[in-house]
Amino acid sequence: MSVFLFPLAYLVGALPLGHWLARRRGVDLRTASPYTLGLENAFRRLGVGLTLLAFVLDFLKGYLPLLLGRALGLSLAELLLLGIAAYLGHLYPLFLRDPWPLRAKGAGVLLGIVAGLPLPPALGMVPVALGLTLYALTGYASLGALGLPLGLLLAGFPGGWGGAERLLALGLFLLALWRYKENLGRILEGTEPKLGNPLPLPSERQVVCAFLIHPLTLEDFWQSPRFRWLRPLVRLGLLRQGWMEWLAERFRPMKVGEVRGVKTADGREVLCHLISAPLLPHQIKGKPELAVKRAIQGARLARELGATVVGLGAFWSVVGEKGKKVQEAVPGIEVTNGGAYTAGTVKAAIPQILAHFAQSGKDLKATTAAVVGANGVVAFGIARQIAPLVGRLVLVGRDLERLGRAAETLRKNLERKGEAPEIRVSTEVAAIREADLVFTATSDPNPVIYPEHVKPGAWIYDEGVPPDVHPSVREVPGVRVIPGGVVRLPGEAWATLDLHFGAPNQVPACLAETMILAAEEAFDRKSLGGEVRAENIQFFVERAEALGFRVVD
Repeated sequence: MSVFLFPLAYLVGALPLGHWLARRRGVDLRTASPYTLGLENAFRRLGVGLTLLAFVLDFLKGYLPLLLGRALGLSLAELLLLGIAAYLGHLYPLFLRDPWPLRAKGAGVLLGIVAGLPLPPALGMVPVALGLTLYALTGYASLGALGLPLGLLLAGFPGGWGGAERLLALGLFLLALWRYKENLGRILEGTEPKLGNPLPLPSERQVVCAFLIHPLTLEDFWQSPRFRWLRPLVRLGLLRQGWMEWLAERFRPMKVGEVRGVKTADGREVLCHLISAPLLPHQIKGKPELAVKRAIQGARLARELGATVVGLGAFWSVVGEKGKKVQEAVPGIEVTNGGAYTAGTVKAAIPQILAHFAQSGKDLKATTAAVVGANGVVAFGIARQIAPLVGRLVLVGRDLERLGRAAETLRKNLERKGEAPEIRVSTEVAAIREADLVFTATSDPNPVIYPEHVKPGAWIYDEGVPPDVHPSVREVPGVRVIPGGVVRLPGEAWATLDLHFGAPNQVPACLAETMILAAEEAFDRKSLGGEVRAENIQFFVERAEALGFRVVD
């Protein structure tokens, strides 16, 4: 009989009762779950009655299978195994297609399992007492929930349990620990909601967005406290980079930080969740199917966190046809790759760079300029902007045929206006050696410009993320390297992670575009695919200025 009970317990645990209940009440649990908002916010958004009813339904999913098992005379070990089956069903319902209806982490199911076991009253209170104590002392509901299986494990030692019972209790605790790993990571990072300090809910004066990031180097893994403990193992050679990369490919996206304190000029607040799937640049480029899958999962998590817009940062911005596949897979949230405002910051910065360059005594009409990454939208936009102003123009890209066609179109347009410079194309970065002015905007994960490519005294505007210019280039006599696409946020803003843009309140333009979209709800202006419309570029330039966003030059 027990053979049939285990699948039954799993099926009972897999029933999305809370999801069905909320849907009947017209509530979307994906934006009202205690898992993402914290218990207090769940009460505020769902109401006390609905939240408690959902908890009771989860409790019954853990309690009823064990009650049936006790009636049929199952042993304590078999009952623990039955409880694990019910919990597994709640967490991983295999018969439901991905994305599954969002589940809380199963605190109600765990309590039902504890209540369903035939424990003496004194021992049976240990898990509940430990859970309540942890919640009261720390303020974290997630730690209180973990206290239930931990208390059950501790209760087994004086209770005369055998090895099988203790092993199963340990298995239940480890399963809960794994499922709560995201909450534990957020506790370490200081972003987990706690008792008396709930997250602010979106309102007319406060909007929520999200931004998908990734580590640029292995060192970026250690920024997050949840991974920092691994660093000594890598330094000692006990954990190789290849193993870290293998592990990273198996992590689903997780929230790793926030951008806080953003307050626009008209008084609105913007909270931005930073979400990471810890893939390095070469992994994103080398495994496009995995990258698209993780970007889609990141967008779903952003929606679960209550964001209205999710931005694709760094190399995420080019996956899935530059965000198109992500938007198609997750229609419940707006997706942007940030290309419009990025182009806008470049458009705004270039006249200032050219003016400073001319003020240094250089004649622009006698100047040779080069654009690296000219097959890309942003870089070719730079080429169009500077071509009428310089004497010679060198376009460097990877696709020589496509680059040649683009250069010919540009040349013809300028000839009609009588402004055509000499234009050359090349696939070799060494072609920029003759340039006095260099503009670079590639999607390469590694530097592409080294000292041997650069003319002494050249000015280089680096729009690449990560940077296209190797740090050693700064040692070339007279070379000036200018970072591009950096925006200073309004208000007393800061990011809880180092985003590598010079200061806590400085972010890439694609992140700023995400915030502006969320604040203005101008979702028809979002950047998707490779085409960036001129009117959208102008929109972000104007709205950024009005809201208090400032381009760093």
